[in-house]
Amino acid sequence: MAINDKQKLYLKGLSHPLKPVVMIGNKGLTETVLAEIENALTHHELIKVRVSGQEKAEQAEMIQAIALKTSSNVVMVIGHVGAFYRAAKEAKILLPKK
Repeated sequence: MAINDKQKLYLKGLSHPLKPVVMIGNKGLTETVLAEIENALTHHELIKVRVSGQEKAEQAEMIQAIALKTSSNVVMVIGHVGAFYRAAKEAKILLPKK
């Protein structure tokens, strides 16, 4: 589900106080890490992921890969932390219309 700019801004505000729920280390984006991200998105809808131990370009690629593989939207990226949103079947977060 694609989100518009107003919705992204709203989600960005909601994501600021969140702590990263998944941290990716030197081993990179493994199947186990992806499974944990999937689980976290299913339960929380909006999560933060910390990508450590990589070069800046590799971090950006990894954040895009997470969004692609989990069918989520990148809400924001600050440094080595990315926030992701994926709507649940029973939405907990009500997004603004437009």
